[in-house]
Amino acid sequence: MIKRLLIFLSLFLIANLTKAQNSDCPPPRVGTTEDLPYRDGEVLKYSLSYNWGGVVSEVAEGIASLKFNSSEGAGEYFHAIVEGRTYRFYDIFFKVRDYYESRFYAKSLRPFYFHRSVQEGKYRMKNNFTFFPDNQIRSITKKYDNPQKDTLLKGSACTYDIVTMFYYARTLDYKSDPPGKSYPVSFVIDDDIYDISFRYVGKEVKKIKGLGTFNTAKFAVKLIAGTVFRGDKEMIIWISDDENKIPLGFEVEIIIGRLFGTLKSTENLKYPMKSKIK
Repeated sequence: MIKRLLIFLSLFLIANLTKAQNSDCPPPRVGTTEDLPYRDGEVLKYSLSYNWGGVVSEVAEGIASLKFNSSEGAGEYFHAIVEGRTYRFYDIFFKVRDYYESRFYAKSLRPFYFHRSVQEGKYRMKNNFTFFPDNQIRSITKKYDNPQKDTLLKGSACTYDIVTMFYYARTLDYKSDPPGKSYPVSFVIDDDIYDISFRYVGKEVKKIKGLGTFNTAKFAVKLIAGTVFRGDKEMIIWISDDENKIPLGFEVEIIIGRLFGTLKSTENLKYPMKSKIK
């Protein structure tokens, strides 16, 4: 269970998904790096809680950090790192230490490098992706101590790694879109490509535990029925309704209980948090 929780905390959008490839995703609405809702040095810290039978427990934390770089070979790009870990008490039951790293171009938001190293209980997996200009992706995976697997995948202009997808989604200008608008996108993980679609629900005033009350934009992600999720439920995500477009929290009902993710703190935001009411 905690393995699933950490995936949610790190990515906010991962679920049991369908293999496919979108080709009609909205482009990032950005002209220059000045138009982006984030900047060099931004840090977002999250906690993840599980509610079962009315008892709420914080079980894990995640940190997303961003650095701006410039090199003669790659040009201007962002280096993003997402780390997830269970709190020490829960290490006794299921220890998680996950590390995700992505590098994506600052102007196009297209990724060119991704690395993932996960340690979840006894499970071990490493991924390395190289993204090519023709949208092909070289995937190198190593599970446990098995031989390394090298695969060439056919992506599209809509295919991101899961970390870059987090920052890409923050560039979408939902303010001109009507409630009910859907945004399709695809991402690569291990040696497969998956579709996902998130739906703009509308505006909502939302209280975020420990932070205050905010004007938010509310989104929903449809989940696929399985061992964790109920097929008739959606994951709900609240985004700060300001220029930062920060995911403030999410919640989703699962077969046993409910999961909550909450923003705990921020560092070096690009804009003031004007969405905060009190």
